[in-house]
Amino acid sequence: MKRCISIAAVAAACWVTAVVADSTDAACVIYPAGSDKAKATVACTFSQHQGYIRITRSDGVTHELSPVGDAPGNFRDQKGGVVHRQSGLGDQGNIFRFPDESVYVYWNTAMLTPLTGDNNPHAPFTTADYDATTLLRCRAAGKTEFGHCPAGISRMDGGQASITVQNQKGEQFTINFMKDYVNATNGEVKAKLDGDLWTLNFANGEVWEVPLAAIQGG
Repeated sequence: MKRCISIAAVAAACWVTAVVADSTDAACVIYPAGSDKAKATVACTFSQHQGYIRITRSDGVTHELSPVGDAPGNFRDQKGGVVHRQSGLGDQGNIFRFPDESVYVYWNTAMLTPLTGDNNPHAPFTTADYDATTLLRCRAAGKTEFGHCPAGISRMDGGQASITVQNQKGEQFTINFMKDYVNATNGEVKAKLDGDLWTLNFANGEVWEVPLAAIQGG
């Protein structure tokens, strides 16, 4: 590994190391600034090393982020723009706020499968009927392992949403995330918000996890 021998060379020399040392395939969902409707979902590669981050998107866009200051989550891109990394996806990924758009980086790349026909991983939900579709972590009654279940998201003002989900039995129901309460059409639910992740425990024994980002969008 080539040593970084000068301050001027640190970014370039260490950046080559970053791509090789810590890189993973991901899915990037792109939102225009201030919008809760995604304009694109593209394959991307996320790389990080010593605080420097590179996001290489299949639509030809590359973000090279350099840390700023001592507080975590503050960056500047290669154009000098201010960028903030935020929570909201739980352990499913990271959110990056750019001046003109937000980039949601998901570690699960299943959403890159075309959203039409039999290969739609979010079926039976599509963006023709919902503001967004996704896969949520879900656990059936009596099970110990989580799987992924499809959901369609209808967003409302004030960070509220109704999410229609399909469980592992093929049953559909709706969870309403309102300002003052959370309820569901399939019965009693205990909802707990821990950081940026809602955990829902249903009376029938099912457990669902819903990231805040799924509710609030961009």
